[in-house]
Amino acid sequence: MMNRRNFLGALSGGSALAGLHAQNTQPAAPPKPLAVVTTEWRYRSHAWHMATRFMVGYPLRGRWHRPPFRVVSAYVDQKPEKDLTPALAAEFGFEQHATIAKALRRGGKKLAVEGVLLIGEHGDYPQNEIGQKQYPRYQFFKAITDVFNEDGCGVPVFNDKHLSWKWEWAKEMVATARDMGFPFLAGSSLPVTWRMPAIDLPYDAACEEVVCVAMGSVDVYDFHALETIQCMAERRRGGEVGVRWLEALRGDAVWQAMAQGSFARGGWDPSLFESCLSRSHTLSQPPTFSHRYPTPEQIRAWVKEPVAYRFEYNDGLKATMLLMNGLVDDFTVAWRLRDRKEPLSTLFQLPPNPNVVYSAALMSKAEEMFRTGKAPYPVERTLLTSGLVEAGLKSLAAKRRLETPHLAVRYTAPKESQFWRD
Repeated sequence: MMNRRNFLGALSGGSALAGLHAQNTQPAAPPKPLAVVTTEWRYRSHAWHMATRFMVGYPLRGRWHRPPFRVVSAYVDQKPEKDLTPALAAEFGFEQHATIAKALRRGGKKLAVEGVLLIGEHGDYPQNEIGQKQYPRYQFFKAITDVFNEDGCGVPVFNDKHLSWKWEWAKEMVATARDMGFPFLAGSSLPVTWRMPAIDLPYDAACEEVVCVAMGSVDVYDFHALETIQCMAERRRGGEVGVRWLEALRGDAVWQAMAQGSFARGGWDPSLFESCLSRSHTLSQPPTFSHRYPTPEQIRAWVKEPVAYRFEYNDGLKATMLLMNGLVDDFTVAWRLRDRKEPLSTLFQLPPNPNVVYSAALMSKAEEMFRTGKAPYPVERTLLTSGLVEAGLKSLAAKRRLETPHLAVRYTAPKESQFWRD
């Protein structure tokens, strides 16, 4: 592997990355080339939701935005019966390649794109003993960086969702991007979608406890819920310092924890839980009422398999993520500040399928990185949430609290909020 000095020297000597920093003074200039590296490309897959934004554009502030980039090549790992790759390639003129290296080089001998979309979600991949689906995001990333090393240049890379199912690999991915000097962005669409109300955790606020109530399954939606917590928690006073322990609960253990009435006694703040449900647009109801706050008995009857991740940050911030299928079908977060009596809370708005405009919000951030050569927020956010997902599944399997000294991830979030407002 080439060292950092040589790699950065190659970048400054005219690589594809250096071109991203130049101002585009020719409005009619052709769009810059992107490569897609994905597990599969079918209807409603993440490649379908995200990569096509760089083919047909997306709505932005009441107009149809067409990015100054276009997909020119793709590597698609699996081809299910309803694979869309051939039809899309014919319509939009991109090339299909048998390897990641050929996709990035467009069949030539040198890197020939100015950005990479790494979308490792969906497909037929093995699941390990604790329930993690072993998507090959790390392997794809390694193949991408092998090209960067061999060709002496690099370009920005966007990684969809968590970095890897394995903590050591996720950590290595972030370290590799840092050492080689190319921009790297990852994560969920939840932190950048619209919010109702359109609020954020006040920057440098003294935050004491946060609760997220969400829907979905572990190893999938727990990641999204954790990112909704993290995109706010990282704004607290002192910046991000990592997580010291995590306890995951399932089934009756969740109801026992809820009855405790506080985080200190093994549960969570009921006023934050109430604030989350009060923001939900999908709160379940009995047939005799149009809108009623559910009783504990109703919650237990509707939610057949609740999951909770309780964890504490190294600076003492308390956090709880709850997956409550049957009670809600959205994502809400509430938090308590030291100098405010009432909780703050918001709903993370998810427009419906098939358009799911929240993926456009996420791709607008990828586009920003491709255009400026700078990630709009730190990839360390997703490094931490990747580790929390793994710790949560390990805790569920072990049925005990886990200490997490390896999750001492430190970073500073940007002061400007990143979510869509208009």
